[in-house]
Amino acid sequence: MAQMMKAAIFVEPGRIEIAEKPIPDVGPNDALIKITTTTICGTDVHILKGEYPVEKGLTVGHEPVGTIVKLGSAVKGYQEGQRVIAGAICPDFNSYAAQDGAPSQDGSYLVASGRCGCHGYKLTAGWRFGNLIDGTQAEYVLVPDAAGNLAPVPDGLTDEQVLMCPDIMSTGFVGAENANIKIGDTVVVIAQGPIGLCATAGAKLRGATTIIAVDGNDERLAVAKKLGADVTLNFRNVDVVDEVLKITGGKGADSAIEALGLQSTFEQAMRCIKPGGTLSSLGVYSSDLKIPLGPFGAGLGDHKINTALCPGGKERLRRLMNVIESGRVDLKPLVTHERKLDDIVEAYDLFANQRDGVLKIAIKP
Repeated sequence: MAQMMKAAIFVEPGRIEIAEKPIPDVGPNDALIKITTTTICGTDVHILKGEYPVEKGLTVGHEPVGTIVKLGSAVKGYQEGQRVIAGAICPDFNSYAAQDGAPSQDGSYLVASGRCGCHGYKLTAGWRFGNLIDGTQAEYVLVPDAAGNLAPVPDGLTDEQVLMCPDIMSTGFVGAENANIKIGDTVVVIAQGPIGLCATAGAKLRGATTIIAVDGNDERLAVAKKLGADVTLNFRNVDVVDEVLKITGGKGADSAIEALGLQSTFEQAMRCIKPGGTLSSLGVYSSDLKIPLGPFGAGLGDHKINTALCPGGKERLRRLMNVIESGRVDLKPLVTHERKLDDIVEAYDLFANQRDGVLKIAIKP
């Protein structure tokens, strides 16, 4: 009889519950990880609400920190008992997309008709945990293609220090990387949730010298200051675009990073950047976007709009943990709460409703 474990599963829109599931069998290229810490992501809330479709009964979650319990026969370079993380994006690195430099789109393919009724791509196939396969809000998780997706945690780093690396830090940093930041640039980062805060930290590491953080929550703006923001704007109190134009002498910012996923914030980012500037989009949008004609220069403004899904793989994770280990960025303040796996339903309610100053919740099986 198979050994069982506890897991948080998607039951139906509005319901994620703890259930018993078999501990997964390990194939030759897999690794079984005993989860020591995981967390809840905004994408998990989209799943909970039924806004992002997944199979009923799927274990949710995609941010694992844990210990190797069992290795597949073909996995070399790791050992049982080793502390590791795995990326939210865990590609197999064999697809055209992965080999062409877009591992997050591993396995994505062209489809005749998407949700909007038009031609498009079946995207995000590199994101497997809690999307296509059982995820990390459980006592154990099976990591596929483990040799390419596991990264050893350096001695001396706690679970909480590396908990942002599998997704939030990687996503925020790619937002800064995609913003084409040059040393001395002015960058606007719109929305200071966990991903936006990491984008703020990433913009500082990339060499921006005027980082303007935008949010409606003064506590989050205070955290943004600690992570590298030079100016904070509460959109409830000021006109953000007017303030950015004042700060830049009417030129506009060199780039803007949009980290929420609303029409209003996308348009705000567009209006903040200079002609020839870059809009780096990290938000997950739930409806069609409309690009404002004026700021877009009717298509003649030399603008760049870059989108991204969190990069994965062990080399990406190694670099992120190097940043943590070096002390250049401290993301522990983002972990504001801790809950047991048994209490995850209450944790979802706390996180989804943004109560009690929550940023990220450490979930401990």
